[in-house]
Amino acid sequence: MMKKCIAATILMLTVGCATQESVSNPLSRTTMVTSGDISLVPQQKNTYAWHPSVDNVMADERIDQVAVKAHMQQAINEVMSQKGYQLVSLSSSPAMLIGYGLALEAEMSDAEIMKRAGLVPGLSTQNVDHDKYEKGSVLIAVFNPHQIQPIWRVLAQGFTDFEQSGEQRQARFDQLLDKMMQPIPHS
Repeated sequence: MMKKCIAATILMLTVGCATQESVSNPLSRTTMVTSGDISLVPQQKNTYAWHPSVDNVMADERIDQVAVKAHMQQAINEVMSQKGYQLVSLSSSPAMLIGYGLALEAEMSDAEIMKRAGLVPGLSTQNVDHDKYEKGSVLIAVFNPHQIQPIWRVLAQGFTDFEQSGEQRQARFDQLLDKMMQPIPHS
């Protein structure tokens, strides 16, 4: 009797390990990675400007790239304003430059992101319904205005549900940006 019970338990554990579970709501999964030292942001001035060339959106026709750039700048402005920073023109000698990027997986693979950004969170798409959800990557980079390389950057990956309303996607996006920018100190 004991041998049958042990054999049945081993069989159940083996079968349990061999099954693949479908991910019912991948929207709750997000990965994030940072690089650099945010404390290198000059503290004597609380100003920032947009980086003149780091503002890319790599997406297909489902995304209005102009609207996404405007929304991303607005969301970043809100976070920076709450932290005590002021947006100024590039000619006003800001303390830092902020660049950003967004890419959908269909337009930019993790390998390409690694090549361009030097980071990749590696969010798995295994068992995700690719007809409903698409992996998206968001980058925020902070630069010293006098250096080419960023002093700090954060890259996050999550899933976009194109069946959600635009307002729902924007609300999730704003929450993600706020979380990504938490390490930036208050001025």
